[in-house]
Amino acid sequence: MRKFSAQYIFTNTGQPLKRGIVTVDDTGRIIDVEDTNGLLAEKSSVEFYNGVIVPGFVNCHCHLELSHLKGKIDEGKGLRYFIEQVIKQRDLNLNDMKNAAEADSAMFKEGISLCADICNNDSTFPVKKNSRIKYINMLEAFGLDTAKAQNMIDKIIKLSEASANLNMPYNFVPHAVYSTSPALLRLLKQISHANRASSIHFMETQDENSAVKDNIAAVLNEITPSGNLILVHNTFITKEILILVNKRDNLFFCLCPASNIYIEKKLPPVYMLKEETENIVIGTDSLASNKKLSILEELKILQHHFPSIAFEELIKWATINGAIALGETEFFGRIEPKKKPGLVLISKIDLENMKLKPESFITRLI
Repeated sequence: MRKFSAQYIFTNTGQPLKRGIVTVDDTGRIIDVEDTNGLLAEKSSVEFYNGVIVPGFVNCHCHLELSHLKGKIDEGKGLRYFIEQVIKQRDLNLNDMKNAAEADSAMFKEGISLCADICNNDSTFPVKKNSRIKYINMLEAFGLDTAKAQNMIDKIIKLSEASANLNMPYNFVPHAVYSTSPALLRLLKQISHANRASSIHFMETQDENSAVKDNIAAVLNEITPSGNLILVHNTFITKEILILVNKRDNLFFCLCPASNIYIEKKLPPVYMLKEETENIVIGTDSLASNKKLSILEELKILQHHFPSIAFEELIKWATINGAIALGETEFFGRIEPKKKPGLVLISKIDLENMKLKPESFITRLI
C-alpha cells in the first residue's frame, strides 16, 4: 500500500484537491481519496510531490503498427503525400517488434493507461498483450473497390478472432469516408453492432469539403449506431458541419494536434469545438506523423495555441472524456475508490496560474 500527495490532485470527481492524499493497494487499485482541505500534516508514510497528480491518460487514437516509420516521412506535405508514403513504406520492417515495443514502453512512461489502437494486421498484438497499457484494438476497414469489399470484411473478422484469442477487446471501424466504398460501409455496419466505440478519420483535409455531404451522411446513417463514435482529427471541420453531425447521439471529437501540424501544418478550430461540445478527447496518432507519442505534448500544443482553455479542462479531455468515449469508465478516467486509472505526476507546472510550461514533464507514479 502507498499514499501519494501533491500540490493538487485532479480527481475528475469534483474540484481539484489541494494537498489531498490518494491511497492505493499493491495492484494500483485506489483504496481511499482524502480531502485535507490543504492542511497536509507530515506523515512518514505519505509520498509528497511538488506538482499535480492526475489519472492516467487515455489515448483515443493511435497507430502502434506504424512505429517503424518514425522520421521516414517528410513533414508538411499534406495528407495525400503522407498516405502515399505510408502505403509505400508500411510493410518495411513491419514484423520487427522492437519499434512497437519501444513505442509502447514510451507511452506507458508518458502516463498513458488506456489506448484505442488502429489495426490493419496483428503484428503488434504480442506487444499489446504483454503491455502495462490496456489496448482496445480498432480493426480498420478500407477500400474503394466494391468487388473487394467482402474480402476486406473477411480479413478483419479473421483479425478479430486473433484479438479475441489473446483476450484483447476490439471494435470494427472504417478508415475514412474518402477511402471506404458505400458497399464496404454497409457490410461493416452489419458486423459492428457490438461495438462499444467506433472511430473514423474525419475532415482531416481540405479536399473533404468537396464531399462533405458524404461525410455527414456516413456519420448519421452508415456507421453503426451502437456505442460511441469518435471523429478523429477534425482539422477542417466547420461549425455548420459540427452542428449537423452532432445530431447523432454519443459523438466525440478527437484532437491530434501534433499530427495535424506534422501533416497539414494546421490545427483544428478548437475554440469553436469547445463552444459547441463538451465531448472532446485526445489522441497521438502514429510515429509516422508524430515525433513522440505523448498526451502531455499534445496538451502543451493546445495550451500554446489556445491559451484561454483551462488546464483542468485539458486534463478532462485527456482522461475522463477518453474513458467515457471508449466505454471504459469502470477503472479509468477518475481518481476514486475501486478504480485503477494509474497515477501520473506532472512536474514543473506554473501552479500560480495553473498552466503547463514548455519544460513540464511526466513521472509515472502507478
